[in-house]
Amino acid sequence: MALTDTSEDLAAIARQEAKLIFPTFDAETAWRLGTSLRELAVARGHAIVIDIRRFGHPHQPLFYTALAGTTPDNARWVEHKSNVVARFHRSSYQVGLYLKHNNTTLVEKYSLSDSEYATHGGSFPIHVAGAGIIGSVTVSGLPQREDHNLVVEALCHELRLDHDKLRLPG
Repeated sequence: MALTDTSEDLAAIARQEAKLIFPTFDAETAWRLGTSLRELAVARGHAIVIDIRRFGHPHQPLFYTALAGTTPDNARWVEHKSNVVARFHRSSYQVGLYLKHNNTTLVEKYSLSDSEYATHGGSFPIHVAGAGIIGSVTVSGLPQREDHNLVVEALCHELRLDHDKLRLPG
């Protein structure tokens, strides 16, 4: 991805993060969102892991599924991507693009280990109006930009927003 493409994606992700805000979020919302993501993945033949969690120590799992063709590595990627969202309250793809755009790494800029954090696309903050970032929705199994796009598509569907207006360019 060229530097200008990175800038365009960063701007698009900023719009996504500003618009994809829930009025409320509970276990039922997580179930609908997770089921919607699963249905999209099955219809398209994607082998992905889907994880929706509420942050806290320990985090609270709200939805999880591993579709046929996934491996334990996908579950590990989910954990590491979600750690990025928990730490920065930004999508994992946004953090990765920001670091790339600034020619740095998590280790160099924040002293964070690659063994616990993954700045690859696929984890998106669950933002609730008046409460802030309360959790994450994460997928793993596709190329990172596609992981990110799939999550955004499902969030748009759940929030009844036009995905075509919020999707990444290209």
